[in-house]
Amino acid sequence: MPIENVPRHKAVTRFFGNVFGPYRLAAAMAALTLSIAPVHAADISVTGVVWQPDNDTIDINGTWDQIGVHQLLIQWSAVDNTAFIAGANIPTAPKLPNWKRIAAQPWARQVILGLAGRFDENAARNNLEELTVLSARLAKLPTPLNVVGWYFPVEIDPTWVDAKRLVPLLATLPRPLWISVYDSANVGPDDLAKWLATWLPDDVGVFFQDGVGVYARQAPVAVEYLNALDKRLGKRRVRVIAEAFRPKVGGGFRPATVEELLPQLSAYEGRKIYLFDGPHYVSDAMVDDLKQLLKK
Repeated sequence: MPIENVPRHKAVTRFFGNVFGPYRLAAAMAALTLSIAPVHAADISVTGVVWQPDNDTIDINGTWDQIGVHQLLIQWSAVDNTAFIAGANIPTAPKLPNWKRIAAQPWARQVILGLAGRFDENAARNNLEELTVLSARLAKLPTPLNVVGWYFPVEIDPTWVDAKRLVPLLATLPRPLWISVYDSANVGPDDLAKWLATWLPDDVGVFFQDGVGVYARQAPVAVEYLNALDKRLGKRRVRVIAEAFRPKVGGGFRPATVEELLPQLSAYEGRKIYLFDGPHYVSDAMVDDLKQLLKK
């Protein structure tokens, strides 16, 4: 069963499709013309890279450890009922990742293992029970990875009116457990954080998708979201996904340039930063350029 090749985060289309709302247009235009601001590059360190497994990146490789990366966040270990790990009692991908080789990489010394997801967000939200049952099964499978946490890849935003359905289902999954959150509707930092605090279990952490890659907001505004989440949930439960891509003229997405990415990283200084995503958008050449700046 072939895996759909998706050379970008599924959130990209979702974000970009809604980005040009009333005040998001101003943010988009500002981001398009934003010149690189002074940054203290030597203070920047990246904790992790995200990997969304697909056919194109099944042999994942990179030099991300050279900019501090030591943790790999794998978006999913099964998607659309096809597994990337043997033994899940569902069909496996045509080619499985070499988990032993990945476990030996310096950028994967620690792994947050994504569980069961769907490419289509609505399908994922409509099949939560099925996905959590499969996720619990996947979490028990042996791998050579140093798994330090698990990620449930059904993404959350405030337009999901019955997101609270997740509460009893998340209780069936192992800890430490993480989910991801975005705000394409731009309800604002305080309202998003307040809403999450009313229902998200206290022992579940949040990866906040910054929205910078699709011009939903600039990094300083993303920091306001992170600060609001810190206040409501506690800083230990909050990490940031820095979108390392930008829209391409004519459609689709391209890797961000170093000049575009560096202000993002600088804004999140002192936080646990994860680049989305490593294999598709953060090349060895970009790592070399970032590394040179980090030495200054």
